Amino acid sequence: MADALEETIAHQGLTSTLKDLFSGAVGGVAQVLIGQPFDIVKVRLQTTTRYTGALDCASQILKNEGAAAFYKGTLTPLIGIGACVSVQFGAFNYARRAFEAQNAAKQPPHLSTVTSAVIEPQPLSYGQYYAAGAFAGIANTILSSPIEHIRIRMQTQPHGAGRLYTGPLDCIRKLSRSPNIPRGLYRGTAVTLLREAQAYGFWFLTFEYLMQHDCARNHVARKEIPTWKIALYGGVAGEMLWITSYPLDVVKSKMQTDGFGGESQRYKSMRDAFAQTWRQEGMAGFWRGLGPTLLRAMPVSAGTFAVVELTMRFIS
Repeated sequence: MADALEETIAHQGLTSTLKDLFSGAVGGVAQVLIGQPFDIVKVRLQTTTRYTGALDCASQILKNEGAAAFYKGTLTPLIGIGACVSVQFGAFNYARRAFEAQNAAKQPPHLSTVTSAVIEPQPLSYGQYYAAGAFAGIANTILSSPIEHIRIRMQTQPHGAGRLYTGPLDCIRKLSRSPNIPRGLYRGTAVTLLREAQAYGFWFLTFEYLMQHDCARNHVARKEIPTWKIALYGGVAGEMLWITSYPLDVVKSKMQTDGFGGESQRYKSMRDAFAQTWRQEGMAGFWRGLGPTLLRAMPVSAGTFAVVELTMRFIS
């Protein structure tokens, strides 16, 4: 009986994880297509001072490089971010179910129920939602660090004859040799790890708080919340993601556009990048490009959560 119960729970967990991964991948594709034009403006503002603001940056890109430039480096994130968002939702829901089981095990015997070989899950605290989101961000870092590095290099390389990389694969090859994979392709991973944990902790926490508050306030099940509300709550979560993690993202971008060795390399480490930014630009330096980032975050995050929730409803 116990073996059968464990086998049933394991099967249900695997099925749920596969659904989470699939819905996350669909949401990731939507995220890239919506957000890429905003992202290139953000990265340019973070890594150079030649633009007076987001509008000037967008105007110069359009004038000098054409409309297609707003989708520079899209192939890598289209494949990679789909995988990243898939991992994010898969890891978050895995951690969420683990916390639910942990909470259920702490309940008095008469409150724990077993129905159809499934232990009744117990709600998470908001601290646990943050921890589950942080776990998702950490799990995602092994993918997001090189993917974002490649995208940033492609977005910031000179236009025309001065191009450094012919495409994503050429960029991967050159970064892997500069001087090696850990210090080349995976440059900035330490600060990326911190950013991902903080950002996705607040991303999932904010969304779950708003969804649960809506359910309690209106006495409805989660599946009854309309799509426009899901998108709205997802958009707010996107704003919180960046507000709580943006300085870390600025340092990451600076490190991932830095040269390799000699006079071309400005930053020796994450700590040095923080210190130089503070000395040269002050507190404002950690918030350059926040405007277009928040402008991008609302529709991108709204679309991601809406697509993921609707996909989960469809395949459930």
